Amino acid sequence: MKVIYAGSFDPVTHGHLDIIHRAKEIFGEVIVVVLKNKNKKGLFSVEERMDLLEKVLKEEESIEIDSYEGLLVDYAQKRNCKTIVRGLRSATDYESEYMLAMANREYGTGLETLFLLSSSQHFFVSSTLAKEVATFDGDTTMFVPDIVGEALKEKLGGNDDGCNSID
Repeated sequence: MKVIYAGSFDPVTHGHLDIIHRAKEIFGEVIVVVLKNKNKKGLFSVEERMDLLEKVLKEEESIEIDSYEGLLVDYAQKRNCKTIVRGLRSATDYESEYMLAMANREYGTGLETLFLLSSSQHFFVSSTLAKEVATFDGDTTMFVPDIVGEALKEKLGGNDDGCNSID
């Protein structure tokens, strides 16, 4: 069975990767979709996000990376997929994700949403926190893979002059 795991992935974190791997284990195939949101200005372009995902998932089989601009229900219908997976870290996540899941299902496509709870070692991990740590040239390894941390620091100017480094 093929499922969709969609998000902004700006950037991809260990939490995202955990959900991707667990979804693949359960369902067999995962389409990771980088959604283009005109209302959000991302740090990385969609192409850069896809490139980072491809690099960190390069050894994985049965995981496809794609992008889409528009409604997720339309993408799912186009790909003939009836199930999406979402990760939950907190009750706050649940409330907002529940509303989206109900809207997607009621949209007339029958699209179902399955929630995977964040693993305990990743429940505090967020793209926002990874960006903040990278801004001050902090250690991002607990949040993102090394290649993503390097891209973050390059994009955010971390370690420009060494003043923020911890030696």
